[in-house]
Amino acid sequence: MNSFYSDAFVFLGATGDLAYKQIFPALQGLIRDEAFNLPIIGVAKAGWNLDQLKARAKDSLEKHGGINQPAFEKLLSLLRYVDGDYSDASTFEQLRQELGTSQRPLHYLAIPPSLFATVAEHLANSGCATNARVVVEKPFGRDLESAKELGETLHKFFPEENIFRIDHYLGKEPVQNIVYTRFANPIFDPIWNRDHVRSIQITMAEDFGVEDRGKFYDEVGALLDVVQNHMMQVVANLTMDPPTGQDHDALRDRKSELLRAIKPLTPDAVVRGQYDGYRSVVGVAPGTSVETFVAIKLEIDSWRWAGVPIFVRAGKMLPVTCTEALVEFKRPPKETFGELVSNGSAHMRIRLSPDMTIGLGVRVKTPGERMVGRDVELEMHRQSTTDMPPYERLLGDAIRGNSEQFARQDLIEAQWRIVEPILGNVTPFYTYAPGTWGPVEADQLIGNDGPWVNPQLHSVE
Repeated sequence: MNSFYSDAFVFLGATGDLAYKQIFPALQGLIRDEAFNLPIIGVAKAGWNLDQLKARAKDSLEKHGGINQPAFEKLLSLLRYVDGDYSDASTFEQLRQELGTSQRPLHYLAIPPSLFATVAEHLANSGCATNARVVVEKPFGRDLESAKELGETLHKFFPEENIFRIDHYLGKEPVQNIVYTRFANPIFDPIWNRDHVRSIQITMAEDFGVEDRGKFYDEVGALLDVVQNHMMQVVANLTMDPPTGQDHDALRDRKSELLRAIKPLTPDAVVRGQYDGYRSVVGVAPGTSVETFVAIKLEIDSWRWAGVPIFVRAGKMLPVTCTEALVEFKRPPKETFGELVSNGSAHMRIRLSPDMTIGLGVRVKTPGERMVGRDVELEMHRQSTTDMPPYERLLGDAIRGNSEQFARQDLIEAQWRIVEPILGNVTPFYTYAPGTWGPVEADQLIGNDGPWVNPQLHSVE
């Protein structure tokens, strides 16, 4: 890992939606919380000038988190602008001039992946890529082959250690907390294996549809939108072995080992669904077979997890908006008190949103002379309102050279290898009514390893 600090922040796509919603708020947060004091250079082809970009920044902050006056004034003083076409070498010559004495810039490519190769080459030819880091947004390819091609393109101009593939999900406090809770508490690791775990369920539910993202969503679907990336990272955090050593790559090494141990999906391990009414959404192709719900069954080919099924489902227009993981433990081989006990008293539940919750299912005795009990859940609950926003956390890490929460090329390829066999509508889709938990075929997928445990939000309302 290169531990140097970047000495300038360049963001291409400065007038775009991502900059408006995420980057300007993150930069203000870094100035307010971490005394960020680097030149900030926006690049775009918009026919704008610096005053117009400053006005855009102000509007962005008013709409997304509010203005902190001292930090905002500092942001404006640091802000510069280069207007030009990404295919024009003179744009990058002008950028090199704006960088001035800066020798270790961080380039954030908030642009379509189709432009990465062109921009990377121009950065290199203009001298802007020397000792520089580059941050790229997902999607990191559309399949395994294109992911490899994208990696090869970036590697022509930047070494792997200077490429930061940003997935905002990895910057979320609750997602990082999975790893911390597992390895900071000695009670968990001895039972975190095939001898004691019956199954793992991960649910990412949303109670809304695709809204105004119809065209984009119809090109990706639930599998590529959240499962191939976000949910695979959650699976890795839940099941990887403890990292060893102090290097920032130690965590990513363990994730890579885990993801490479997951067997590629087969059609019989996938159920796709589409909610009634999806085809009428603006931007969605007539007769589309893109899924808005997907459930998959994963198998990890390792000693720790052999024989433990892992079920992941994600969907829109479900009853609640909530993401949580449920680790279900095996019951004792004999129930000491002769009760018929359900599996509701032997689990660990980790909720990632809308709040952060850790729940332990246990069985306690009911008052009275008889030795009978009931299922309860011991719950630790914390609101997430004070968490550092993911983009602020991740941009700060990239500037410092901390790559731990960014995707490495081998991780990207491992994730694509898992889903590669089921890409391209090779499985049928089933319709489901909005407000339900997806098609009934998902219940058949989980079968005797179920039932699905549906997130309940009453405890946090």
